[in-house]
Amino acid sequence: MARTPFDIPEQMRQAADTSVAQARRAFDGFIEATHQAIARAEGSAKSMQEGAADLNRQALAYVEENVAASFDLAAKLARARTVEEITALQQEFVKNRLAAAAEQGRNLGAMAGRSATETASKTRR
Repeated sequence: MARTPFDIPEQMRQAADTSVAQARRAFDGFIEATHQAIARAEGSAKSMQEGAADLNRQALAYVEENVAASFDLAAKLARARTVEEITALQQEFVKNRLAAAAEQGRNLGAMAGRSATETASKTRR
């Protein structure tokens, strides 16, 4: 790729990389606290709560996956040397996240359907 006069200075890329790392650590702390809160809330779960807990855990896993992908993009962007590289990274990210969102939505929908069906069958017994 040809170099352009719009090269991003090394200091800016280092500062951005540091910021991404700090934000990732803060997010990891948030996720850990969220996991603990979910674990406490599940303490006295019944049939519907079990299905909801599974759904919550999977949704949280998807949030983690999506945020991790965002941090990975941010780290790549922080190291990008040209505007063209930034554009290519963003296009790839959007394409991948749209595909992931569609798959995640299908999976969560299927889980919710199974949970509702299992709960309904247990309730009829």
